[in-house]
Amino acid sequence: MVNIFRPSEFCASITKDAINIGAKTVWMQLGIKNEEAINLGKEAKINVIYDKCPKMEHSRLSGALGLAGFNSRLISSKRPFVKNPPHSKRNGGIVKSNELETLSIHAGTRPDASTGSRSIPIYQTTSFTFDDTDHAASLFNLQEPGNIYARLSNPTISALEQRIAALDNGLGACCAASGHAAQMLALFPLMEPGAKLIASSKLYGGSITQFTKTFKNFSWNADLVDVSDLDAVKNAVKDTSVKVLFAESLANPDGNITDISSLAEIAHEAGIPLVIDNTMATQILCQPGKFGADLIVYSTTKFLSGHGNAMGGAVVDMGNFPWDKGRAFSKLTTPDSSYHDINFYESFGNHAFINYCHASVLRDLGSTMAPLNAYLTLIGLETLPLRMKQHMKNAELVANFLKNHSKVNYVSWAGFKENIYHELAKKYFKDGFGSVFTFSLKSGYEGAMQLVENCNLISHLANIGDTRSLIVHPASTTHRQLNNEQKEKSGVGDSIIRLSIGLESHKDIIADLEGALSTI
Repeated sequence: MVNIFRPSEFCASITKDAINIGAKTVWMQLGIKNEEAINLGKEAKINVIYDKCPKMEHSRLSGALGLAGFNSRLISSKRPFVKNPPHSKRNGGIVKSNELETLSIHAGTRPDASTGSRSIPIYQTTSFTFDDTDHAASLFNLQEPGNIYARLSNPTISALEQRIAALDNGLGACCAASGHAAQMLALFPLMEPGAKLIASSKLYGGSITQFTKTFKNFSWNADLVDVSDLDAVKNAVKDTSVKVLFAESLANPDGNITDISSLAEIAHEAGIPLVIDNTMATQILCQPGKFGADLIVYSTTKFLSGHGNAMGGAVVDMGNFPWDKGRAFSKLTTPDSSYHDINFYESFGNHAFINYCHASVLRDLGSTMAPLNAYLTLIGLETLPLRMKQHMKNAELVANFLKNHSKVNYVSWAGFKENIYHELAKKYFKDGFGSVFTFSLKSGYEGAMQLVENCNLISHLANIGDTRSLIVHPASTTHRQLNNEQKEKSGVGDSIIRLSIGLESHKDIIADLEGALSTI
Protein backbone atom coordinates (compact mmCIF):
# COMPACT_ATOMS: atom_id res chain seq x y z
CA MET A 1 0.00 0.00 0.00
CA VAL A 2 1.16 3.55 -0.78
CA ASN A 3 0.00 6.44 1.43
CA ILE A 4 -0.13 9.89 -0.18
CA PHE A 5 0.50 12.74 2.25
CA ARG A 6 1.54 15.26 -0.40
CA PRO A 7 -0.57 18.06 -1.94
CA SER A 8 -3.02 16.96 -4.61
CA GLU A 9 -0.86 17.97 -7.58
CA PHE A 10 1.57 15.16 -6.72
CA CYS A 11 -1.11 12.45 -6.56
CA ALA A 12 -0.99 11.39 -10.21
CA SER A 13 2.79 10.96 -10.35
CA ILE A 14 2.84 9.08 -7.04
CA THR A 15 0.02 6.82 -8.25
CA LYS A 16 2.03 6.01 -11.40
CA ASP A 17 5.00 5.07 -9.23
CA ALA A 18 2.73 2.94 -7.04
CA ILE A 19 1.46 1.07 -10.10
CA ASN A 20 5.02 0.50 -11.33
CA ILE A 21 6.13 -1.07 -8.04
CA GLY A 22 3.07 -3.33 -7.93
CA ALA A 23 1.20 -1.67 -5.06
CA LYS A 24 -2.35 -2.93 -4.53
CA THR A 25 -3.72 0.17 -2.80
CA VAL A 26 -3.17 3.92 -3.05
CA TRP A 27 -4.52 5.75 -0.02
CA MET A 28 -4.79 9.51 -0.38
CA GLN A 29 -4.90 11.61 2.76
CA LEU A 30 -8.41 12.74 3.71
CA GLY A 31 -9.17 15.96 1.85
CA ILE A 32 -7.00 15.01 -1.14
CA LYS A 33 -9.06 13.95 -4.13
CA ASN A 34 -7.32 13.86 -7.50
CA GLU A 35 -9.44 12.60 -10.41
CA GLU A 36 -6.43 11.77 -12.58
CA ALA A 37 -4.98 9.57 -9.84
CA ILE A 38 -8.34 7.87 -9.29
CA ASN A 39 -8.70 7.11 -13.01
CA LEU A 40 -5.13 5.80 -13.22
CA GLY A 41 -5.89 3.46 -10.32
CA LYS A 42 -9.08 2.21 -11.93
CA GLU A 43 -7.28 1.50 -15.23
CA ALA A 44 -4.58 -0.43 -13.38
CA LYS A 45 -7.25 -2.21 -11.29
CA ILE A 46 -5.79 -1.15 -7.96
CA ASN A 47 -7.73 0.18 -4.97
CA VAL A 48 -7.74 3.97 -4.59
CA ILE A 49 -9.06 5.35 -1.27
CA TYR A 50 -9.71 9.06 -0.86
CA ASP A 51 -12.62 9.40 1.62
CA LYS A 52 -10.99 8.05 4.80
CA CYS A 53 -8.03 9.41 6.72
CA PRO A 54 -5.24 6.80 7.06
CA LYS A 55 -4.17 8.22 10.41
CA MET A 56 -7.67 7.96 11.83
CA GLU A 57 -8.26 4.50 10.37
CA HIS A 58 -4.89 3.27 11.62
CA SER A 59 -5.83 4.43 15.10
CA ARG A 60 -9.25 2.76 14.95
CA LEU A 61 -8.15 -0.50 13.35
CA SER A 62 -5.18 -0.94 15.66
CA GLY A 63 -7.51 -0.92 18.63
CA ALA A 64 -6.84 2.58 19.93
CA LEU A 65 -9.81 4.41 21.36
CA GLY A 66 -8.88 7.56 19.49
CA LEU A 67 -6.09 9.80 18.32
CA ALA A 68 -5.03 12.94 20.19
CA GLY A 69 -8.51 13.79 21.39
CA PHE A 70 -10.63 12.55 18.49
CA ASN A 71 -13.95 10.99 19.36
CA SER A 72 -13.89 7.33 18.29
CA ARG A 73 -17.34 6.75 19.85
CA LEU A 74 -16.05 3.39 21.13
CA ILE A 75 -16.48 2.10 24.67
CA SER A 76 -14.89 -0.96 26.23
CA SER A 77 -14.39 -2.37 29.71
CA LYS A 78 -12.17 -5.14 28.33
CA ARG A 79 -8.42 -5.06 28.74
CA PRO A 80 -6.43 -5.52 25.49
CA PHE A 81 -5.07 -9.06 25.21
CA VAL A 82 -1.73 -9.62 26.92
CA LYS A 83 -1.60 -13.25 25.81
CA ASN A 84 -3.05 -15.25 22.95
CA PRO A 85 -6.82 -14.60 22.85
CA PRO A 86 -9.21 -17.41 23.80
CA HIS A 87 -11.24 -19.11 21.11
CA SER A 88 -14.50 -17.57 22.28
CA LYS A 89 -15.29 -13.96 21.48
CA ARG A 90 -15.29 -11.48 24.33
CA ASN A 91 -17.33 -8.69 22.79
CA GLY A 92 -20.90 -9.90 22.73
CA GLY A 93 -22.13 -6.71 24.41
CA ILE A 94 -22.35 -3.14 23.20
CA VAL A 95 -19.31 -1.36 21.76
CA LYS A 96 -20.86 2.08 21.29
CA SER A 97 -23.27 4.29 23.20
CA ASN A 98 -25.03 7.60 22.68
CA GLU A 99 -26.19 7.88 26.30
CA LEU A 100 -24.59 10.73 28.24
CA GLU A 101 -24.66 8.78 31.52
CA THR A 102 -22.58 6.02 29.89
CA LEU A 103 -20.27 8.29 27.91
CA SER A 104 -19.46 10.43 30.95
CA ILE A 105 -18.00 7.31 32.61
CA HIS A 106 -16.58 5.23 29.76
CA ALA A 107 -15.72 7.42 26.76
CA GLY A 108 -12.00 7.72 26.11
CA THR A 109 -10.76 5.09 28.56
CA ARG A 110 -10.38 1.34 28.85
CA PRO A 111 -8.40 -0.96 31.16
CA ASP A 112 -4.65 -0.44 30.97
CA ALA A 113 -3.02 -2.96 28.61
CA SER A 114 -0.03 -3.82 30.80
CA THR A 115 -1.49 -3.70 34.32
CA GLY A 116 -5.23 -4.14 33.84
CA SER A 117 -5.93 -1.00 35.86
CA ARG A 118 -9.54 0.08 35.27
CA SER A 119 -8.81 3.71 36.15
CA ILE A 120 -6.67 5.55 33.62
CA PRO A 121 -3.16 6.31 34.93
CA ILE A 122 -1.81 9.82 35.39
CA TYR A 123 0.93 9.90 32.76
CA GLN A 124 3.20 12.30 34.65
CA THR A 125 5.93 12.48 32.05
CA THR A 126 7.45 15.13 29.83
CA SER A 127 8.15 12.98 26.78
CA PHE A 128 7.69 9.63 25.08
CA THR A 129 10.17 7.17 23.58
CA PHE A 130 10.31 6.31 19.87
CA ASP A 131 10.49 2.82 18.38
CA ASP A 132 13.26 3.86 16.00
CA THR A 133 14.41 6.84 13.93
CA ASP A 134 11.79 6.23 11.24
CA HIS A 135 9.05 6.20 13.88
CA ALA A 136 10.33 9.48 15.32
CA ALA A 137 10.43 11.12 11.89
CA SER A 138 6.91 9.92 11.07
CA LEU A 139 5.54 11.41 14.28
CA PHE A 140 7.22 14.76 13.69
CA ASN A 141 5.99 14.78 10.08
CA LEU A 142 2.41 14.13 11.31
CA GLN A 143 2.34 10.96 9.22
CA GLU A 144 1.64 8.62 12.14
CA PRO A 145 -0.40 8.94 15.34
CA GLY A 146 1.38 8.93 18.66
CA ASN A 147 2.88 10.99 21.47
CA ILE A 148 6.05 13.05 21.16
CA TYR A 149 6.21 15.59 23.96
CA ALA A 150 3.75 16.42 26.73
CA ARG A 151 3.27 19.98 25.52
CA LEU A 152 1.53 18.54 22.44
CA SER A 153 -0.32 15.52 23.82
CA ASN A 154 -0.48 13.15 26.76
CA PRO A 155 -2.53 9.93 27.11
CA THR A 156 -4.37 11.13 30.22
CA ILE A 157 -5.30 14.40 28.54
CA SER A 158 -6.22 12.61 25.29
CA ALA A 159 -8.67 10.43 27.23
CA LEU A 160 -10.32 13.56 28.63
CA GLU A 161 -10.46 15.12 25.17
CA GLN A 162 -12.18 12.05 23.76
CA ARG A 163 -14.72 12.02 26.60
CA ILE A 164 -15.59 15.70 26.24
CA ALA A 165 -15.91 15.32 22.46
CA ALA A 166 -18.15 12.27 22.92
CA LEU A 167 -20.49 14.17 25.25
CA ASP A 168 -20.95 16.82 22.53
CA ASN A 169 -21.02 14.17 19.78
CA GLY A 170 -18.21 16.17 18.23
CA LEU A 171 -15.42 15.09 15.93
CA GLY A 172 -12.69 15.81 18.45
CA ALA A 173 -11.45 18.06 21.23
CA CYS A 174 -8.29 19.72 22.45
CA CYS A 175 -7.72 20.61 26.09
CA ALA A 176 -5.88 23.61 27.50
CA ALA A 177 -4.68 24.92 30.85
CA SER A 178 -7.80 27.01 31.54
CA GLY A 179 -11.02 28.26 30.00
CA HIS A 180 -9.28 31.42 28.80
CA ALA A 181 -6.55 29.30 27.24
CA ALA A 182 -9.26 27.25 25.50
CA GLN A 183 -10.73 30.42 24.01
CA MET A 184 -7.31 31.34 22.66
CA LEU A 185 -6.94 27.78 21.39
CA ALA A 186 -10.26 28.06 19.54
CA LEU A 187 -9.60 31.47 18.01
CA PHE A 188 -5.88 31.39 17.19
CA PRO A 189 -6.24 29.10 14.13
CA LEU A 190 -8.93 31.42 12.71
CA MET A 191 -7.74 34.94 13.50
CA GLU A 192 -4.93 36.96 11.93
CA PRO A 193 -3.66 40.55 12.19
CA GLY A 194 -6.48 42.90 11.20
CA ALA A 195 -9.18 40.25 11.64
CA LYS A 196 -12.26 40.91 13.73
CA LEU A 197 -14.28 38.88 16.22
CA ILE A 198 -17.98 39.58 16.79
CA ALA A 199 -18.90 38.59 20.35
CA SER A 200 -21.93 38.84 22.58
CA SER A 201 -21.95 41.90 24.82
CA LYS A 202 -23.31 39.70 27.63
CA LEU A 203 -20.23 37.59 28.32
CA TYR A 204 -18.24 36.74 31.41
CA GLY A 205 -16.22 39.85 32.29
CA GLY A 206 -12.87 38.12 31.87
CA SER A 207 -13.80 37.12 28.32
CA ILE A 208 -14.76 40.69 27.44
CA THR A 209 -11.38 41.89 28.72
CA GLN A 210 -9.52 39.15 26.85
CA PHE A 211 -11.32 39.97 23.60
CA THR A 212 -11.26 43.77 23.76
CA LYS A 213 -7.92 44.38 25.51
CA THR A 214 -5.50 41.46 25.28
CA PHE A 215 -6.37 40.52 21.70
CA LYS A 216 -5.31 43.99 20.57
CA ASN A 217 -1.72 42.88 21.24
CA PHE A 218 -2.18 40.42 18.35
CA SER A 219 -3.76 43.15 16.18
CA TRP A 220 -7.09 41.34 16.51
CA ASN A 221 -10.22 43.42 16.86
CA ALA A 222 -13.42 42.62 18.73
CA ASP A 223 -16.86 44.21 18.53
CA LEU A 224 -19.43 43.46 21.24
CA VAL A 225 -23.02 43.10 20.02
CA ASP A 226 -26.33 42.28 21.69
CA VAL A 227 -26.81 38.86 20.09
CA SER A 228 -30.51 38.87 20.93
CA ASP A 229 -30.77 41.61 18.28
CA LEU A 230 -30.39 39.40 15.21
CA ASP A 231 -30.46 42.34 12.80
CA ALA A 232 -27.53 43.89 14.66
CA VAL A 233 -25.63 40.61 14.36
CA LYS A 234 -26.36 40.40 10.62
CA ASN A 235 -25.03 43.91 10.10
CA ALA A 236 -21.94 43.24 12.22
CA VAL A 237 -20.84 40.15 10.29
CA LYS A 238 -21.12 41.92 6.92
CA ASP A 239 -17.65 43.33 7.59
CA THR A 240 -15.38 41.03 5.56
CA SER A 241 -12.66 41.24 8.21
CA VAL A 242 -14.93 39.33 10.62
CA LYS A 243 -13.74 35.73 11.06
CA VAL A 244 -15.75 34.43 14.02
CA LEU A 245 -19.08 34.87 15.81
CA PHE A 246 -18.84 34.09 19.55
CA ALA A 247 -21.49 33.77 22.27
CA GLU A 248 -22.31 31.88 25.47
CA SER A 249 -25.18 29.39 25.44
CA LEU A 250 -26.09 30.53 28.96
CA ALA A 251 -24.52 33.88 29.78
CA ASN A 252 -22.42 34.42 32.88
CA PRO A 253 -23.66 35.94 35.12
CA ASP A 254 -27.03 37.28 33.96
CA GLY A 255 -28.45 33.99 32.65
CA ASN A 256 -29.30 35.18 29.13
CA ILE A 257 -30.07 32.35 26.68
CA THR A 258 -28.60 32.51 23.18
CA ASP A 259 -30.65 31.71 20.08
CA ILE A 260 -28.01 29.33 18.77
CA SER A 261 -29.79 28.20 15.59
CA SER A 262 -30.38 31.77 14.43
CA LEU A 263 -26.78 32.78 15.12
CA ALA A 264 -25.52 29.69 13.28
CA GLU A 265 -27.61 30.59 10.25
CA ILE A 266 -26.26 34.15 10.25
CA ALA A 267 -22.67 33.02 10.72
CA HIS A 268 -22.79 30.38 8.00
CA GLU A 269 -24.46 32.76 5.57
CA ALA A 270 -21.47 35.06 6.12
CA GLY A 271 -18.99 32.19 5.70
CA ILE A 272 -17.73 32.20 9.29
CA PRO A 273 -17.96 29.66 12.15
CA LEU A 274 -20.11 30.03 15.25
CA VAL A 275 -18.24 29.46 18.52
CA ILE A 276 -20.36 28.80 21.62
CA ASP A 277 -19.08 28.83 25.20
CA ASN A 278 -21.13 26.08 26.85
CA THR A 279 -19.51 26.24 30.29
CA MET A 280 -22.60 27.23 32.27
CA ALA A 281 -24.97 24.75 30.64
CA THR A 282 -22.66 21.76 29.98
CA GLN A 283 -23.60 18.99 27.57
CA ILE A 284 -26.19 17.73 30.06
CA LEU A 285 -28.43 20.76 29.52
CA CYS A 286 -27.41 21.83 26.02
CA GLN A 287 -25.50 20.43 23.06
CA PRO A 288 -24.82 23.47 20.85
CA GLY A 289 -23.56 21.34 17.98
CA LYS A 290 -27.08 20.02 17.44
CA PHE A 291 -28.19 23.58 16.70
CA GLY A 292 -25.41 24.53 14.30
CA ALA A 293 -22.48 25.60 16.48
CA ASP A 294 -19.16 24.73 14.83
CA LEU A 295 -16.82 25.01 17.81
CA ILE A 296 -17.74 24.67 21.49
CA VAL A 297 -15.52 25.90 24.30
CA TYR A 298 -15.53 25.06 28.00
CA SER A 299 -13.87 26.10 31.16
CA THR A 300 -13.58 22.55 32.48
CA THR A 301 -12.67 24.16 35.81
CA LYS A 302 -16.38 24.67 36.36
CA PHE A 303 -19.12 22.01 36.11
CA LEU A 304 -17.21 19.42 34.07
CA SER A 305 -14.61 19.01 36.80
CA GLY A 306 -17.17 20.08 39.35
CA HIS A 307 -15.25 20.05 42.61
CA GLY A 308 -13.23 23.27 42.54
CA ASN A 309 -9.91 21.43 42.44
CA ALA A 310 -8.73 21.30 38.80
CA MET A 311 -8.07 24.10 36.31
CA GLY A 312 -8.66 23.46 32.63
CA GLY A 313 -10.40 24.26 29.39
CA ALA A 314 -11.40 22.52 26.18
CA VAL A 315 -12.48 23.27 22.63
CA VAL A 316 -14.67 20.79 20.72
CA ASP A 317 -14.82 20.75 16.92
CA MET A 318 -18.06 19.38 15.48
CA GLY A 319 -16.18 18.71 12.23
CA ASN A 320 -18.77 20.33 9.99
CA PHE A 321 -17.34 23.70 9.00
CA PRO A 322 -15.73 23.80 5.51
CA TRP A 323 -12.51 25.67 6.27
CA ASP A 324 -11.67 25.94 2.57
CA LYS A 325 -14.90 27.83 1.89
CA GLY A 326 -16.23 31.21 3.01
CA ARG A 327 -13.77 33.75 4.38
CA ALA A 328 -10.13 32.74 4.19
CA PHE A 329 -8.72 30.72 7.10
CA SER A 330 -5.16 30.66 5.86
CA LYS A 331 -3.59 28.85 8.82
CA LEU A 332 -5.67 25.79 8.00
CA THR A 333 -5.78 25.99 4.20
CA THR A 334 -2.33 27.16 3.06
CA PRO A 335 1.10 25.49 3.37
CA ASP A 336 2.53 25.61 6.90
CA SER A 337 6.27 26.26 6.66
CA SER A 338 6.83 24.94 10.20
CA TYR A 339 5.65 21.50 9.01
CA HIS A 340 7.42 21.28 5.66
CA ASP A 341 4.60 23.12 3.89
CA ILE A 342 1.87 20.70 4.92
CA ASN A 343 -1.63 22.01 4.18
CA PHE A 344 -3.68 21.00 7.22
CA TYR A 345 -7.06 21.02 5.51
CA GLU A 346 -5.82 19.21 2.42
CA SER A 347 -4.01 16.64 4.55
CA PHE A 348 -6.56 16.11 7.33
CA GLY A 349 -9.91 17.25 5.92
CA ASN A 350 -12.42 17.89 8.69
CA HIS A 351 -9.79 16.79 11.23
CA ALA A 352 -7.68 19.83 10.31
CA PHE A 353 -8.74 22.16 13.10
CA ILE A 354 -8.09 19.85 16.07
CA ASN A 355 -4.84 18.59 14.54
CA TYR A 356 -3.71 22.19 14.11
CA CYS A 357 -4.57 22.95 17.74
CA HIS A 358 -2.38 20.08 18.94
CA ALA A 359 0.43 20.29 16.42
CA SER A 360 0.81 24.05 16.16
CA VAL A 361 -1.06 26.07 18.81
CA LEU A 362 -0.07 23.96 21.83
CA ARG A 363 3.43 23.59 20.39
CA ASP A 364 3.94 27.35 20.14
CA LEU A 365 1.76 28.85 22.89
CA GLY A 366 2.31 26.05 25.41
CA SER A 367 -1.06 26.40 27.14
CA THR A 368 -1.17 22.69 27.94
CA MET A 369 -3.39 21.14 30.59
CA ALA A 370 -1.60 19.35 33.43
CA PRO A 371 -2.09 15.53 33.47
CA LEU A 372 -3.25 15.61 37.10
CA ASN A 373 -5.92 18.18 36.24
CA ALA A 374 -7.04 16.00 33.33
CA TYR A 375 -7.28 13.01 35.68
CA LEU A 376 -9.33 14.95 38.24
CA THR A 377 -11.62 16.23 35.49
CA LEU A 378 -12.14 12.70 34.15
CA ILE A 379 -13.23 11.65 37.64
CA GLY A 380 -15.50 14.68 37.88
CA LEU A 381 -17.15 13.91 34.55
CA GLU A 382 -18.20 10.48 35.80
CA THR A 383 -20.79 12.12 38.06
CA LEU A 384 -21.68 15.09 35.82
CA PRO A 385 -25.21 13.87 34.89
CA LEU A 386 -26.04 13.12 38.52
CA ARG A 387 -24.58 16.38 39.80
CA MET A 388 -26.40 18.48 37.22
CA LYS A 389 -29.75 17.00 38.28
CA GLN A 390 -29.14 18.04 41.88
CA HIS A 391 -27.81 21.46 40.83
CA MET A 392 -31.04 22.03 38.87
CA LYS A 393 -33.30 20.83 41.69
CA ASN A 394 -31.63 23.06 44.26
CA ALA A 395 -31.50 26.05 41.90
CA GLU A 396 -35.25 25.99 41.32
CA LEU A 397 -36.00 25.91 45.04
CA VAL A 398 -33.52 28.67 45.91
CA ALA A 399 -34.61 30.89 43.00
CA ASN A 400 -38.24 30.64 44.10
CA PHE A 401 -37.31 31.47 47.69
CA LEU A 402 -35.47 34.62 46.59
CA LYS A 403 -38.21 35.62 44.15
CA ASN A 404 -40.74 35.70 46.99
CA HIS A 405 -38.51 37.50 49.52
CA SER A 406 -39.51 41.05 50.41
CA LYS A 407 -35.93 42.39 50.25
CA VAL A 408 -35.24 41.04 46.75
CA ASN A 409 -36.03 43.24 43.76
CA TYR A 410 -35.90 40.51 41.09
CA VAL A 411 -34.27 37.18 40.22
CA SER A 412 -32.80 36.62 36.75
CA TRP A 413 -33.38 32.89 36.19
CA ALA A 414 -34.69 31.45 32.91
CA GLY A 415 -36.78 28.86 34.73
CA PHE A 416 -39.46 31.42 35.53
CA LYS A 417 -42.22 31.51 32.92
CA GLU A 418 -42.21 35.30 32.90
CA ASN A 419 -38.46 35.43 32.17
CA ILE A 420 -37.84 36.78 28.65
CA TYR A 421 -35.51 33.86 27.91
CA HIS A 422 -37.84 31.12 29.15
CA GLU A 423 -39.04 30.03 25.70
CA LEU A 424 -35.49 29.95 24.31
CA ALA A 425 -34.44 27.90 27.33
CA LYS A 426 -37.18 25.36 26.62
CA LYS A 427 -36.00 25.14 23.00
CA TYR A 428 -32.29 24.66 23.67
CA PHE A 429 -32.09 23.20 27.17
CA LYS A 430 -33.27 19.91 28.60
CA ASP A 431 -33.79 18.90 32.22
CA GLY A 432 -33.21 22.34 33.71
CA PHE A 433 -32.53 26.04 33.31
CA GLY A 434 -29.10 26.43 34.87
CA SER A 435 -27.92 26.69 38.46
CA VAL A 436 -26.00 29.97 38.20
CA PHE A 437 -28.13 33.11 38.30
CA THR A 438 -28.22 36.66 39.60
CA PHE A 439 -30.62 38.57 41.81
CA SER A 440 -30.98 42.23 42.73
CA LEU A 441 -31.51 43.65 46.20
CA LYS A 442 -33.79 46.60 46.89
CA SER A 443 -31.17 47.96 49.30
CA GLY A 444 -28.62 48.44 46.50
CA TYR A 445 -24.84 48.24 46.82
CA GLU A 446 -24.65 48.42 50.62
CA GLY A 447 -27.22 45.68 51.00
CA ALA A 448 -25.38 43.49 48.51
CA MET A 449 -22.12 43.85 50.46
CA GLN A 450 -23.94 43.08 53.72
CA LEU A 451 -25.54 39.95 52.30
CA VAL A 452 -22.33 38.54 50.83
CA GLU A 453 -20.39 39.07 54.05
CA ASN A 454 -23.06 37.44 56.23
CA CYS A 455 -23.37 34.11 54.41
CA ASN A 456 -21.72 31.30 56.37
CA LEU A 457 -22.48 28.11 54.42
CA ILE A 458 -22.21 29.71 50.98
CA SER A 459 -18.59 30.34 49.99
CA HIS A 460 -17.57 33.85 48.94
CA LEU A 461 -15.30 33.24 45.96
CA ALA A 462 -14.99 33.82 42.21
CA ASN A 463 -15.91 30.47 40.70
CA ILE A 464 -19.01 28.60 39.55
CA GLY A 465 -20.03 24.99 39.06
CA ASP A 466 -18.66 23.67 42.34
CA THR A 467 -20.26 21.08 44.61
CA ARG A 468 -20.37 23.94 47.12
CA SER A 469 -22.73 26.90 46.78
CA LEU A 470 -20.85 30.08 45.88
CA ILE A 471 -21.65 33.78 46.07
CA VAL A 472 -19.97 36.87 44.64
CA HIS A 473 -20.69 40.53 43.84
CA PRO A 474 -19.79 40.68 40.11
CA ALA A 475 -19.51 44.47 39.74
CA SER A 476 -16.66 44.61 42.27
CA THR A 477 -14.99 41.30 41.33
CA THR A 478 -15.45 39.28 38.13
CA HIS A 479 -16.60 42.31 36.09
CA ARG A 480 -14.65 45.00 37.96
CA GLN A 481 -12.37 45.69 34.97
CA LEU A 482 -15.32 46.71 32.77
CA ASN A 483 -16.44 50.29 32.34
CA ASN A 484 -19.93 51.32 33.44
CA GLU A 485 -21.40 50.96 29.95
CA GLN A 486 -19.99 47.43 29.59
CA LYS A 487 -21.28 46.49 33.05
CA GLU A 488 -24.75 47.70 32.13
CA LYS A 489 -24.73 45.71 28.88
CA SER A 490 -23.56 42.63 30.78
CA GLY A 491 -26.40 42.94 33.27
CA VAL A 492 -24.05 43.68 36.16
CA GLY A 493 -25.21 46.50 38.44
CA ASP A 494 -24.16 47.52 41.94
CA SER A 495 -27.14 45.74 43.52
CA ILE A 496 -26.58 42.48 41.61
CA ILE A 497 -25.37 39.30 43.32
CA ARG A 498 -24.39 36.08 41.53
CA LEU A 499 -25.18 32.70 43.04
CA SER A 500 -23.82 29.33 41.94
CA ILE A 501 -26.04 26.75 43.60
CA GLY A 502 -24.21 23.69 44.91
CA LEU A 503 -25.18 20.23 46.08
CA GLU A 504 -25.85 20.89 49.76
CA SER A 505 -29.35 20.46 51.17
CA HIS A 506 -31.55 23.15 49.68
CA LYS A 507 -32.91 23.74 53.18
CA ASP A 508 -29.46 24.77 54.42
CA ILE A 509 -28.74 26.95 51.38
CA ILE A 510 -32.04 28.79 51.87
CA ALA A 511 -31.49 29.08 55.63
CA ASP A 512 -28.06 30.62 55.03
CA LEU A 513 -29.49 33.18 52.61
CA GLU A 514 -32.42 33.90 54.91
CA GLY A 515 -30.09 34.56 57.81
CA ALA A 516 -27.88 36.84 55.73
CA LEU A 517 -30.89 38.74 54.37
CA SER A 518 -32.12 39.33 57.91
CA THR A 519 -29.01 41.43 58.62
CA ILE A 520 -29.89 44.00 55.93
